[in-house]
Amino acid sequence: MDADSFRAVLGRFASGVTVVTAHAPDGHDQGMTVTSFCSLSLEPPLVLVCIDHGAAMHDNLVAAQHFAVNILSSTQEPLSRRFSDPDPDRFEGIGFTRGRTGVPLLDDALAHMECRRHADYPGGDHTIIVGEVLYASVRQDRPLLYYRSGYAQLER
Repeated sequence: MDADSFRAVLGRFASGVTVVTAHAPDGHDQGMTVTSFCSLSLEPPLVLVCIDHGAAMHDNLVAAQHFAVNILSSTQEPLSRRFSDPDPDRFEGIGFTRGRTGVPLLDDALAHMECRRHADYPGGDHTIIVGEVLYASVRQDRPLLYYRSGYAQLER
């Protein structure tokens, strides 16, 4: 299957939008928009994120002991766009707090999950990172969705 056809088929699958954040070994906060995210297990509570080998955050995320998955709300499209741009200082002027593990938790996210890196596996041009969810929080709002290479909203 060629890459364009595969991308077109996968584009028909609506997904939530997340920003994965971590505290890099050099002391800087890092984050990137990730749509390749899903739950893996209830017992223990595991999630997975898939990170392209070419992503600026890849090596630090693979090495990080902890990371957070911030599930974005429908009002956070600008935040998703910002964390998908190559800007090295994505946190400048962005509201966030520190979670219990020290990772950045973005203000007004629909949900936060603080994870301990459990394992990682090769997956083609990506690394599959499995995290054990240690702490989580939720709030009521609508999710930000990604569908057919664009942002979408749930209809009420």
